[in-house]
Amino acid sequence: MHAILSVQVNGAEGGGRSPVLAQVLAVDCSSSMTWPPEKLHAAQQAAAAAIRMLSDGTPFAVVRGNEKAAVVYPDTLGMARADDRSRAAAERAVHRLVAGGGTCIGAWLDLSHRLLAEQNAPIGHVLLLTDGMNQHDEQMPLAEVLEICAGRFVCDAWGIGDGWDGRELLRITRRLHGSASSVHEEAALPAEYEKLMERLLTKTVPELEITVTPMAGAAVRYLKQVYPTEAQLIPEGGTQRFVTRAWGDETRRYQLCLSADPAARPRHEDLQLAVVTVEAPGGAEVRLPPPQPCVVHWTDNPALSARTDAQVEHFEHHQRLGEAIATATDAHRRGERDLAERNLGWAVRLAHAMGADQQLGRLARLVEIDDARAGQVRLRSEVTAVDFEHLITASSHSTYGPASGTGVGSATDAAGPGGRAAVQCPSCAHQAPATARFCPSCRHRFTGRP
Repeated sequence: MHAILSVQVNGAEGGGRSPVLAQVLAVDCSSSMTWPPEKLHAAQQAAAAAIRMLSDGTPFAVVRGNEKAAVVYPDTLGMARADDRSRAAAERAVHRLVAGGGTCIGAWLDLSHRLLAEQNAPIGHVLLLTDGMNQHDEQMPLAEVLEICAGRFVCDAWGIGDGWDGRELLRITRRLHGSASSVHEEAALPAEYEKLMERLLTKTVPELEITVTPMAGAAVRYLKQVYPTEAQLIPEGGTQRFVTRAWGDETRRYQLCLSADPAARPRHEDLQLAVVTVEAPGGAEVRLPPPQPCVVHWTDNPALSARTDAQVEHFEHHQRLGEAIATATDAHRRGERDLAERNLGWAVRLAHAMGADQQLGRLARLVEIDDARAGQVRLRSEVTAVDFEHLITASSHSTYGPASGTGVGSATDAAGPGGRAAVQCPSCAHQAPATARFCPSCRHRFTGRP
């Protein structure tokens, strides 16, 4: 059973509150950044633009990355505090960066983690830029570093040039609750950094916890973020408590998958399968919604049980779109142009079905689209390997999706099938399905119900 959960934060940017951020800028300075020269220059300009936007008092540092990692600002242990003097000094240090050596992204993240661990800022953030693949992984394995860093800070990663690996960036950002992006032209990077920092500086809610409590006979299979980007959510400490990081005024959507045995369950009425609760740990001043029931309606009607909720289908289309693009990328690397073309045609068909115009526009960079509905495309002759990497990062950014359908027998939203509101039990104040005859928590019987 699948449900799409929507969590919206309002008012986090108001009230004149100061940012709660600590920032690390990790800049790739491997030898591949020396050519063309515009690449390193753009990286320097982008880092300087981000530094200029830091609010007074924000802890920050600049890390130079190659096969090792080193702090280039400040020149003392720890992190600096942003003010006019430190921002100007950091800009000078950034413009003195020189490129040389290999690439070990694990070392960059490890140093960033150690810097942020010394701060008491509620939100730690790493803005990572690379133009190459992680060629020295044996020195500090990325998989091990990601396990250590997960839950400690958020990382957004950018690709520049033509030698980076889109799936490697997604591996990092999905584990560290960030997003992966790239620029086709080096000169566009500073403006993109400014946009990202503008969004980042509005985030004042460090984290929210989503707790899923299954009823007897049900179990949680997974909960994952599906909008605006896909992110892994791993339950903490053997519980069904999932932590989400760094919120501003925004909406995120999650796909919840539950398993349940319908044996001996009554048919043709709504039954509560789980309760979803949003909490703000650490005493954050946030007004929270009441717990929401996730309900199932068991039916013997094959027509009803065959229907799929439009929201669930939308995000499953997004997942298949990413798989098609990944398969096309591998085929192109092997020189199998026909296979790459077929999978890009599949991606076009999925994007058309979702009404994802931006994705169609990005796909049109690689293929000439003859019939989007049928997925009939022709691979452009001038397509290069990095065009596929740009497409991989772009495909990780999803769209919100359609309005909820009824989803009877397959999926519901948190308010119940067809968007029907839940009711509050007068005895224990827990939420129950709108059609429930008794409270699933305390068994209080609702009067006036058959």
